[in-house]
Amino acid sequence: RRQESRERLSVCSKLCYAVGGAPYQITGCALGFFLQIYLLDVAQVDAFYASIILFAGRVWDAITDPMVGFFISKTSWTRFGRLMPWIMFSTPFAIISYFLIWFVPDISTGQVMWYLVFYCAFQTLMTCFHVPYSALTMFISREQSERDSATAYRMTVEVLGTVLGTAIQGQIVGKVDTPCIGSPFFFGLPNSSVAMEELNVTHDTESLTDTRNAYMFAAGVIGGLYVLCALILLLGVREKREASELQSDEPVSFFQGLKLVMNHGPYIKLIAGFLFTSLAFMLLEGNFALFCTYTLGFRNEFQNILLAIMLSATLTIPFWQWFLTRFGKKTAVYVGISSAIPFLIAVVVLDSNLYVTYVVAVAAGISVAAAFLLPWSMLPDVIDDFKLQHPSSHGHEAIFFSFYVFFTKFTAGVSLGISTLSLDFAGYQTRLCSQPGQVNLTLKLLVSAVPVGLILLSLLLFKLYPIDEEKRRKNKKALQDLR
Repeated sequence: RRQESRERLSVCSKLCYAVGGAPYQITGCALGFFLQIYLLDVAQVDAFYASIILFAGRVWDAITDPMVGFFISKTSWTRFGRLMPWIMFSTPFAIISYFLIWFVPDISTGQVMWYLVFYCAFQTLMTCFHVPYSALTMFISREQSERDSATAYRMTVEVLGTVLGTAIQGQIVGKVDTPCIGSPFFFGLPNSSVAMEELNVTHDTESLTDTRNAYMFAAGVIGGLYVLCALILLLGVREKREASELQSDEPVSFFQGLKLVMNHGPYIKLIAGFLFTSLAFMLLEGNFALFCTYTLGFRNEFQNILLAIMLSATLTIPFWQWFLTRFGKKTAVYVGISSAIPFLIAVVVLDSNLYVTYVVAVAAGISVAAAFLLPWSMLPDVIDDFKLQHPSSHGHEAIFFSFYVFFTKFTAGVSLGISTLSLDFAGYQTRLCSQPGQVNLTLKLLVSAVPVGLILLSLLLFKLYPIDEEKRRKNKKALQDLR
């Protein structure tokens, strides 16, 4: 009991730790929901090149996660810790690159390279922040209950971060009426793409100035929040070296540790399940703005619909924390993630109705909250199980977290690149007030049919995950004895 008392975290420490997760979600939500429609309709990048930017940026983001995990494992401890210096030094450069993503350069050629370079640069710097921050979970306390509690605080703040990202980006940009071109005449013409390209160049280019300024202003506000959250994390959380070490710890090389991690069955089964869950929600996230704008016809409401989803998710995080404590994490996975399926189907089956869409959005947010909370709550259990099987191996927390993020980001990059390319093949035209029927059908598939199939596949994979509540309790007792 005395040991558990020493390991107990104060509410202030948990809050400061949780606030550190907000920058990743604020910027990630803004980019996830708005970058595709920004590239297509504001920067006026061709859909084919936009797919390349989104694909390459996500894949590069995935590649940098294990790279950063490797360098973190080689980082020596300092008086600030081993993880905190990464967070400290990456922050200012990340803010600069983030702002430049939302800037439309006045250049006739090289625009695609501009967005590709700064998108990849920001993803790299954000990785240098988020991988050490994720691994910090294992260095704030040795107690499972305290880590789970801190994770619940973190997920609440991170989902609140998605609300802020959606609200700031959506409300600032939504105040400006982005001009569109009503030209159903061009549908079905063999040279419609050429005609539309010429029309886009000549049709009131200056009318986009206010929209572009709004995107830059939103980027400035989000950058300021990024700095504030990073400062709170750095000043309010102490990284404890002893929190993740066992009495028998001896150093093991990165590649030896990587081999051990990738051969750990529960880890592979966990990331396989959440891989498809993440794919489902990332496809929904990446295409939802276009779906609301063109398929549902809510051009001036989509930012409010997104906000309803994220507010619902934020408010239900405490419920899912109670639910997983009461009924177990595997049960929470089945109930929480599967609850999204009927609403994903309803949003495309029912006739376009604004009130129904808001009801569906609020209900879907409940499932989004479960998808946010559960992976980060279950990963520490896998790491504890690994430590019991390999008590002489330590310092691999960053590998567990970085490769989980690597797999989800890599496949998300592939899927988002393919989805944007699918819109190009379907005949997507920049800045039209409405799109051809094939584009609307493609959007329905991308936000409903494909995510539902991925969720069902993930639920089947979770049946193989071996760490239930009884196993968790046994692992906790065994770790206490080993320490």
